[in-house]
Amino acid sequence: MEDRLPVIKKPNPKSQRSSKKLLLFLFIFFITLLLILFFQSSLSKITEIEIQGQQLISKEEIAQAAAVKAGDHFFSVSSSKVETQVKALKMVESVDVSKKFPGRLIIQVHEYPKVAYQVGENGQIEALLADASVVPVTVQGVALDKPILTGWPKDDPLKIKLCLAMSKLPASYFSDVSEIKPSPTDSYPDKIKMYTRSQYEVQTTIGYLPDKMKYLDSYIASLQSSKISGGVITMLEADTHAPFEKDSGKTNAKDTKDGTDGKVNKDSKDSKDGKDGKDGKDGETSASKETDKRDTASSSADEKKQEGQEKARN
Repeated sequence: MEDRLPVIKKPNPKSQRSSKKLLLFLFIFFITLLLILFFQSSLSKITEIEIQGQQLISKEEIAQAAAVKAGDHFFSVSSSKVETQVKALKMVESVDVSKKFPGRLIIQVHEYPKVAYQVGENGQIEALLADASVVPVTVQGVALDKPILTGWPKDDPLKIKLCLAMSKLPASYFSDVSEIKPSPTDSYPDKIKMYTRSQYEVQTTIGYLPDKMKYLDSYIASLQSSKISGGVITMLEADTHAPFEKDSGKTNAKDTKDGTDGKVNKDSKDSKDGKDGKDGKDGETSASKETDKRDTASSSADEKKQEGQEKARN
């Protein structure tokens, strides 16, 4: 009975090892072939460089600093290296670089917050940072969403103090302010004038900015609700409002009170004196300073007499 049963042959271990080696070789061959084809195709290269978040720096400057261009190998570009190179730009505070397959490189730029603008010596618009450092605006047609500083010396320490104070306040506080200029006095060396788009002139100091700016919008709104448009708002120890002077030759009442101008305009005074000293008809000066009423009355009678004689001659 045992002689009739077939004998099962044991597998040859050498043939099994050869089959595994062959499969491994074929697998490596095809993987290598696929890698070669992949790196030769466009899928392995950067096809799009997307730059986001910039406002004052042009995309060309950022791309030049990143030193990456379309066609570079996707996996050979180091994100950390690109971040370091772009962050070296003066206006850039931080950079985030990410890669998305296939072929997309995203550079997210975070600029230092700007507090104001100014016009440079060559007429170019310049942005001012919190430390009053100047950065030329290279982007064409950028919206001037911050106040413009005018009349400030180049290295004025009060200018640095102003920029630092503005950086600590919400940007919405200055949304209505179009221009800020210095207006120092003996009492207030850091006094400034701010001109709003709603046609008000605001006089305050750099030291008062943190306390006064939070109330400026509501103060202007209350004036407008009372149908008071324009005028001078003084925000010092107390907040007051005065209308603009109609005569441009006169000093503003608030400026005189605060010591801004200090003196009455000489030309206005002279013109007033000349007007009071002229005779109504012949332009001659008065014979006296009107100290004697009788002399004045006599002079008026003589003038009327002369006029009557002239009419008779005519």
